[in-house]
Amino acid sequence: MDELVVRTEVYADPETVYEFLLDFQGYAHYSEYLREVRTLAGDGGPGTRYALTFAWWKLTYTARSEVTGVEPPERIDWKITKDIDAGGCWRVTPIEDDDAAEPTKCEVALEVEFDPGSASSDALDLPRLVSFDWVLKKAVPLIRGEAERVVERAVRDLEGSTRDVDLEVYVDSDRI
Repeated sequence: MDELVVRTEVYADPETVYEFLLDFQGYAHYSEYLREVRTLAGDGGPGTRYALTFAWWKLTYTARSEVTGVEPPERIDWKITKDIDAGGCWRVTPIEDDDAAEPTKCEVALEVEFDPGSASSDALDLPRLVSFDWVLKKAVPLIRGEAERVVERAVRDLEGSTRDVDLEVYVDSDRI
């Protein structure tokens, strides 16, 4: 499994950040390649299923995901349910401030694990003369930039202003 973790500090209380991250449909505003998120079933808690439509190059693909667990206001677990072995979580960790009665900032981490080798070649309708291996070779490196972009843009909306976001990125893969 390849692993990617993107984390940063957010100047907002953990409950606000958690509720914001539960809005999976809003993720399309933060991603360059995610066009739409539709709720298939559920209310955001465990068992909630989503259809995420991605578009890149000449390809469109709809992934299916499911929320597998929640621990308000600290964690949201999810997995992809078809075509690839992938999953992850959002972690929200309060940062204590001695001057404040309640935490007013927290660390947010997007953690993703996936196995590119598990991707189904039947999942895409490829143009003639384009191999599935070529698509994987080009698409997998985009995951890191996309994860960083999602976290940066989410921070902007959570804080209500634009700033340079200091991201800590951990990658356990030579592909991303």
